[in-house]
Amino acid sequence: MSERPRVGVLALQGDVREHARVLSDLGADVILVRRPAELAGVQGLVLPGGESSVIDKLSRAFGMQQPIRDAIAAGMPMYGTCAGLILLADRITDGIAGQETFGGLDVTVQRNAFGGQVESFETDLDVPLLEGPPVHAVFIRAPLVIDVGPGVETIASLDDGRVVAVRSGALLGTSFHPEVTGEHRFHHLFLETVRAA
Repeated sequence: MSERPRVGVLALQGDVREHARVLSDLGADVILVRRPAELAGVQGLVLPGGESSVIDKLSRAFGMQQPIRDAIAAGMPMYGTCAGLILLADRITDGIAGQETFGGLDVTVQRNAFGGQVESFETDLDVPLLEGPPVHAVFIRAPLVIDVGPGVETIASLDDGRVVAVRSGALLGTSFHPEVTGEHRFHHLFLETVRAA
């Protein structure tokens, strides 16, 4: 593989530019993915924060839902933040009527678990998987992992034990938004997974 992994950011809705900037800064070739042909040209995919129900609907409208599910099944590395974590979950609670996910992570995720925009908050998280200082995490209308399957590793929790970051195989998900705080270690971990795959 070339030194520069070719990775996509699902660009249907959400904080696409922020992820693209972080990945480019880390040395990746970044493609904004809206069509199946663009997905076929990347080695990994980031599912950004945004509105999970809107991204779900648009993924179906753009013919992207099944290709993404197929890519997950084939082992393509993916990293979902906030809404992206919801989209990677096998199960969601508090979804809107008819809301679907791509699946792949054997977890149950509760949408908007902390409340609305005004309940957004910041905190420092101890993430033993990542070297260095604690992770400064920003939670914006964030989901929460309320059930973790046997093959899923919890990589970060709040002080009260509630799970906010998980990993399983080539899939990584965080409830929070590292792309908005200058925290690049999760994206670096994602790119290491892409290189290893």
